[in-house]
Amino acid sequence: MGTGKPLRIGIVVFDDAEELDVVGPFDVLASWAAHSALHPEVVTFSADGSGVRCAKGLRLVPDTSRDEVGPLHVLVHPGGRGTRALARDPEHLAWVRDLRRETALMTSVCTGALVYAAAGLLAGRPATTHWAAVDELVELDPSVLVDAETRFVDDGDVVTSAGVSAGIDMALHLVARLESADVARAVRRSIQYDPAPPV
Repeated sequence: MGTGKPLRIGIVVFDDAEELDVVGPFDVLASWAAHSALHPEVVTFSADGSGVRCAKGLRLVPDTSRDEVGPLHVLVHPGGRGTRALARDPEHLAWVRDLRRETALMTSVCTGALVYAAAGLLAGRPATTHWAAVDELVELDPSVLVDAETRFVDDGDVVTSAGVSAGIDMALHLVARLESADVARAVRRSIQYDPAPPV
């Protein structure tokens, strides 16, 4: 990623994306921008630039469209109910494959991994997804080496994470990987992310 250009991270949004899959990583990565000497740029985009309605009803207006977003260093592909249609959408899968050739780091949250599997990105590779979608992932590509126990799997140029809140962990990992663990800890403190569930 030593191109001299600002580090650009794109989060693709779509109808029936899971809300926290989108805004969890967005909040971590946007908070990183405030702490970072790298000054990463975080952008959201949809297929045509129009607003989307997420799985639980949250409406989001993205920054731009898929055609206008420009080159990215990192893609974050959220999960949610909408990934089932995208995993069967030849146009979306072709776009994912094309982006893979141009993008250094492809990441997914939750069932975003289903789209990557359908596009052939996870063939023979370790990956994870939401615990309830493991069987779907295996059906899409039986060669995927599924790790259903971990919060995220970093396999170099592809990073997948488990369900919903695991996207926050993955995003913090990206900060540590792309800059430093100290900066990632500063981001974690700034968003007061210190999981201790009350139930």
